Amino acid sequence: NWVLSAFPTRNLDIIEWQWEKRLIPYWKEQARIAVDHGVELCFEMHPGDMVYKPETLLRMRDAIGPVVCCNLDPSHLFPQGMDVIAVIHQLGPVIQHTHAKDSRLNPEVVRANGVLDAKDFRAITRRSWIFRTVGYGHDELFWRDYVSALRLVGYDDVLSIEHEDHLINSREGFELAIQFLKGIIPKVPTNMLWYERNFEAEIGEPDG
Repeated sequence: NWVLSAFPTRNLDIIEWQWEKRLIPYWKEQARIAVDHGVELCFEMHPGDMVYKPETLLRMRDAIGPVVCCNLDPSHLFPQGMDVIAVIHQLGPVIQHTHAKDSRLNPEVVRANGVLDAKDFRAITRRSWIFRTVGYGHDELFWRDYVSALRLVGYDDVLSIEHEDHLINSREGFELAIQFLKGIIPKVPTNMLWYERNFEAEIGEPDG
């Protein structure tokens, strides 16, 4: 349960009770099972859950161990006002899976009602934010920064397209996401610096 305020002060006691008596004991048991089976627990930071931001994910990891990792879904972080690139650099190798999923704020609704919104997702025009297909919430520059930041922290694995955009048909949204990401994701691994490649090309192979 996502407690949103430290007031009334009993909320602070509720948060600690949830962490110490419920969340940590439960996931310590699940972590033992995961370790025995050679898998990691990848948490998707999500409003409504206790693990909804890097700070709480890292608190859980500190309490339970390195089996706790991150499934990074930027669409849940934008509406909370987070800088997703900063989140990537903060979590680094803790990120073990990622989603290609976007979201977009409705500025007019946000100005009047803020970003916390539990209305039905079908109430598109009345919500503070909605999920969007990649490229329809944030521009190409953001997504280039996104995949570059992931590479910088050592992530070189799946970028999983998740479609929950009520404005675009799911099949079309999936196809649009593929088309959009194809022009952004580097295809060839790099193992040397640019000047090393240029120097190698310039001198060529030695004779004989």
